[in-house]
Amino acid sequence: MITVTLKVKLDLPGVNSLKEKRRIIKSIMARLRNKFNISISEVAEQDFHRTAVIGAAIVTNDSAFGNSVLSKVVSQLELSRDAVLLDYTIETY
Repeated sequence: MITVTLKVKLDLPGVNSLKEKRRIIKSIMARLRNKFNISISEVAEQDFHRTAVIGAAIVTNDSAFGNSVLSKVVSQLELSRDAVLLDYTIETY
């Protein structure tokens, strides 16, 4: 069993409240969860208006497949109009 994880830091320009941030983050996470069948959650900086840290994971028997799926998640986030991708890391366990 192989677990591949992704940690993403996002900038949310123009967000002025936690309520607005949570709406945007929930929407992004739901789209990614449904499209790629991954586990995903906001994992840090929940109390900051303009930044978010999201963690995603996939369990597989092929590390190349897991890396491929999470690389596609990163590509999808780069295309997002609601958030700007600042940094990400992909790790395999």
